[in-house]
Amino acid sequence: MVKRKAAAPNRSLKVADQIQRDLTELIARELKDPRVGMVTIQGVEVTPDYAHAKVFFSVLTGNPDECTEGLNQAAGFLRSGLFKRLHIHTVPTLHFHYDRTTEKASDMNALIARAVASRAKED
Repeated sequence: MVKRKAAAPNRSLKVADQIQRDLTELIARELKDPRVGMVTIQGVEVTPDYAHAKVFFSVLTGNPDECTEGLNQAAGFLRSGLFKRLHIHTVPTLHFHYDRTTEKASDMNALIARAVASRAKED
């Protein structure tokens, strides 16, 4: 019986982090789509078999829907750029998703500020 060495449990996290760093650079330097403005990659989730990766992003400028469309259309180009940079057997298919976390946090902060202001008026 041959014992197989188990994959390192943090390997998929390391791969996701590397994909995040490389995509940030590829989008900033090589992607010329006018729909894609200033994009920040918030996180990457890789499936256990490395076949797919969800890439969560936010935008500083531009329309989030147009940006999502542009990034998903450029996914093949970006994946080929990752092939040249990553040293893994399978480079995942990229799926871009707009991350609304910062918007929600901003809305929550505004609600809290209003609640505090109205309480201050009552006191």
